[in-house]
Amino acid sequence: QVQLVESGGGLVQPGGSLRLSCAASGFTFSMYAMNWHRQAPGKERELVASISAAGGTTSYADSVKGRFIISRDNAKNTVYLQMNSLKPEDTAVYYCNAFRGRNYWGKGTLVTVSS
Repeated sequence: QVQLVESGGGLVQPGGSLRLSCAASGFTFSMYAMNWHRQAPGKERELVASISAAGGTTSYADSVKGRFIISRDNAKNTVYLQMNSLKPEDTAVYYCNAFRGRNYWGKGTLVTVSS
């Protein structure tokens, strides 16, 4: 069955870095665009970063542009989100999402940015 499993979340101080991973199984990962979304307490889920199936095209929300980097390793069926210069407002549950006509979602990993 389809599985997306996020990892790498945790507590980090403002200005710090984290690297999230999302391991995929149960579908042809290399044919799917991959996205990272986040949902902060009391707010709607928002798209943070996207990467095309082959990895050649990326895009970012304005709020994270220049600080976050999305990448993927199709040989490992894994997508990553490198998060640098973290701010308290980056605190959220981060979800990975596979898209190719249909959507698959992981269960999320919590990132807390606090001193």
